[in-house]
Amino acid sequence: MIGVCLGLAGVVWAQLPIVNFTLAWEHTVEKIRWEEDYRVTAQGLVLGEARVRGNGAGMEIPAEARLVDGSWHYRRALPPLPSLNLGRTPEAGDYQLCFDGSCHPFSKWIGAPDSGQPSVQLWGCEIAALH
Repeated sequence: MIGVCLGLAGVVWAQLPIVNFTLAWEHTVEKIRWEEDYRVTAQGLVLGEARVRGNGAGMEIPAEARLVDGSWHYRRALPPLPSLNLGRTPEAGDYQLCFDGSCHPFSKWIGAPDSGQPSVQLWGCEIAALH
């Protein structure tokens, strides 16, 4: 079964048996929520739609974005990504993984953000089937 691994440099800290998820976070300066939808495939993580509730420093809205219910929706044509490399510090707050109708902070699986370990990676991985 394919799923999502969280960790760093190939070392797995947590595994989740999900193939579709939304990565969500709040911009550290502008305090605006961002969301990106991903699908896990054998080739990597495939980015679907992305959403942002506003713009600001380093947050330019793509020209093709459309405003729907207060958020700008857009798609980026990217090849499957082998992993997502995310900065994660106490000052920036935590990322969230959203699936099955609810969102959870990364801290649920890998502990609170820590200045001594300021990054995390997500990638698609094989997960042993649960019996």
